[in-house]
Amino acid sequence: MFKTIKNAFKTPEIRKKMLYTLLLIVLFRLGCYITVPGVNAVKLNELMGNSTSNLAGLINTISGGAFSRFSIFAMTISPYITSTIVMQLLGMVIPSLERLTKEGGETGRQIINRYTKILTILLALVQGTAVYLSYKSSGVFVNNTLLTAATIVTGFIAGTSLLMWLGEQITNKGIGNGISLIIFIGIISGLPSVVVKIYNLIIANSSFNTVGFLTALGIILGAIILIAAVVYVQQAERRIPVQYSKKVVGRKMMGGQNSNIPLKPVSAGVMPIIFASSFLTFPQMILPLFNGGNPPSGGFWLFLYNFSVASSSSNVAIGYTIANAIIYLLLIVGFTFFWTYAMTNPAEMSNQIKQNGGFIPGIRAGKPTTDYLSNVISKITLFGGFYLAIIAILPMLLRFTSLDITFGGTAILIVVGVAIESIQQLESQIVMRHYKGFLE
Repeated sequence: MFKTIKNAFKTPEIRKKMLYTLLLIVLFRLGCYITVPGVNAVKLNELMGNSTSNLAGLINTISGGAFSRFSIFAMTISPYITSTIVMQLLGMVIPSLERLTKEGGETGRQIINRYTKILTILLALVQGTAVYLSYKSSGVFVNNTLLTAATIVTGFIAGTSLLMWLGEQITNKGIGNGISLIIFIGIISGLPSVVVKIYNLIIANSSFNTVGFLTALGIILGAIILIAAVVYVQQAERRIPVQYSKKVVGRKMMGGQNSNIPLKPVSAGVMPIIFASSFLTFPQMILPLFNGGNPPSGGFWLFLYNFSVASSSSNVAIGYTIANAIIYLLLIVGFTFFWTYAMTNPAEMSNQIKQNGGFIPGIRAGKPTTDYLSNVISKITLFGGFYLAIIAILPMLLRFTSLDITFGGTAILIVVGVAIESIQQLESQIVMRHYKGFLE
């Protein structure tokens, strides 16, 4: 990895892209400290200091501390991610959008991108309004006038729009993966606070704490094992051998080579976790909108609210959390299957192999090949779904211990995945410019 970065800096064009990306990342981090107008900073610090275990703490981890300061980037890039997912799902069920996606070319992509941006603004409006109403009665804002509300929500929307633009610039003019890098930087910016918490476990009241040291050692070993497991599964792939028959084209003999189809167990990435968490926390965000920013007073809606809050807080009955964890696991596995089969069609793969004169050894072409590919994809997707579910549920289990570390398995999954993808992109760019030293 370090050799790849070193070789990238030796290439003038790539070095320029990396420096440009670094500049935009600095702008992102500066924006995390610009608070929207109309916020009582003293009251906000008091409130956020006591809310690290709820949804605010989880959002704050992803936003790099922007949410705890009510900065212009408090909404992070999540509205854009949600709108992108929604547009992809709509592209599967609406024929006109499907045609734009598959046959529209560059013009179609621009139209889809325009729709995505419009939907992002609408989602940012809804999410910003929900945040304002949720904290309206806590005294965080200097006053509760309509002008203050409009200013705060507009600030949130503007911040999300700016983050969307920064992500596009990093993708087009930087090293790529703009949106992913923004999330990556937001998460790793919380590492210093995690290091401080681990240090405080070891050194308590200016003296060495043996129990704290063992706890810290367990956290570090657990993190190393988790990172190693994430890297291993991210890089793992099931290779389906494909053999192509020989054919004569003109005076040349074509084909006859062997190839393979690489299938990854987590081809869906973190999308199933995002789907499932959005589904579970939706009542927590929406229900207070109909009760002046307060939780429902009773009945089914209070039950639904407590069930939703259980995904991000230990201040509810343990029964809610257990039920929430089970539903969370099932949703992640279900969404993993949904996303994998939406992106990978065994029938299309089988037809492409047949059209190119290929076949899987021991499997007849046509429907038997489709059934075989479906069976293999189902098995590795089941493994990938449970793998993602276990990683996502780990932070929920840690909340019932004395540990208060929001940097959980999902964050590690995102960080490791983005880091591997970014390094691979740098390597591909170096290869394109004939820099092969890092392969030796």
